[in-house]
Amino acid sequence: MKSTGIVRKIDELGRIVLPIEMRNRLEIGPGVGVEIFFENSSIILRKYAPSCIFCSETEGLVEYKGRKVCRHCIEELGLK
Repeated sequence: MKSTGIVRKIDELGRIVLPIEMRNRLEIGPGVGVEIFFENSSIILRKYAPSCIFCSETEGLVEYKGRKVCRHCIEELGLK
């Protein structure tokens, strides 16, 4: 993980503001989803991109019973 040297304070509602430079670089604008993870003592934010529940592929997704599945996994599972 690379340190940016930027420190932000959390407000009374638990919010932080992501610096514009980071938002621009990741193309995160109003209405774009962000996933939140934690690992040990770190909080990780990642731009949300729907992915296959089996292999994490982000291309060629189809919704199957409310879940995203890629075409390759659909073929492997024989769900066609």
